[in-house]
Amino acid sequence: MRKNLSLLLLAFVALVACSGCAHRNSSVEQKRVAVVISTLNNPWFVLLGESAKARAEELGYEAVIFDSQNNSSKETEHFDNIIAAGYSAILFNPTDADGSVVNVRRAKQASIPVFCMDREINARDVATCQILSDNFSGCVEIGKEFIRTVGREGKYAELLGLVGDNNTWNRSRGFHTVVDCFPGLKMVAQQSADFDRNTAMMVMESILQAHGDIVGVFCGNDAMAMGAYQAVLAAGKAQQIKVFGFDGEKDVLNAIKEDKIIATGMQSPVLMARTAAEFAHRYLSGDHDFPKKIPIAVHAVTRENVDQFLE
Repeated sequence: MRKNLSLLLLAFVALVACSGCAHRNSSVEQKRVAVVISTLNNPWFVLLGESAKARAEELGYEAVIFDSQNNSSKETEHFDNIIAAGYSAILFNPTDADGSVVNVRRAKQASIPVFCMDREINARDVATCQILSDNFSGCVEIGKEFIRTVGREGKYAELLGLVGDNNTWNRSRGFHTVVDCFPGLKMVAQQSADFDRNTAMMVMESILQAHGDIVGVFCGNDAMAMGAYQAVLAAGKAQQIKVFGFDGEKDVLNAIKEDKIIATGMQSPVLMARTAAEFAHRYLSGDHDFPKKIPIAVHAVTRENVDQFLE
């Protein structure tokens, strides 16, 4: 009898212990944060995603990065899995300003807060907060540098990013706010290169075949700027055509120092990512009071000040 009671007691203790393990595992699962990035085929977005993940982990969460591969369908699949798995928050870099709205709305309906990073969605009532670069103002500064370097006359081209991304158009509008004030500057080509380096190189090669006399090219991000520069260099026009980018990638900073690229706009991916993670932590700790949008300043980087940014 005593032996049987001892066995029952041991079984009961084991059952309680397992129950405790299950409870702890459930608690850990409830503290998972999803980091959904538009593409990991670009070093800038890799930095954005890894910074968000690292800060979430510092704050005590399990964090997982999802790569949407610039594909809205892939992004939707990620949200399906994240919602079904019961993640606590989503740090989100959208693929499309309009198309991504439905995914964020579904997360909200599932009581999962979403914090947008860098790219915005065209809805004010679904994301908990959108932490965005001030792309327009940053490209106003790039436009000013374009005028200082290229001058007030000549033909130029523009490489656009993804047509469904608001950043593409905010950057373009900021640049044109300055450049369009000078009638002597004529834009002879404006084409999308999808924020991609290889695509930009091919698009630029095509532009140069039709407009070999351009004096400058404004690129909506640094990956495209590097691709455009490759095409310009291969065409033997590196001295004639001035290349301008936007993002602040290290490759472009080095190219500016070497007088290959004229200027870029320095964004703050680490700041945006860490802020998104910290806001998610505040939300999950009970603070639900956030502004709908927070702009992050962008600084123009040129040969004169590139050293301070490289440091």
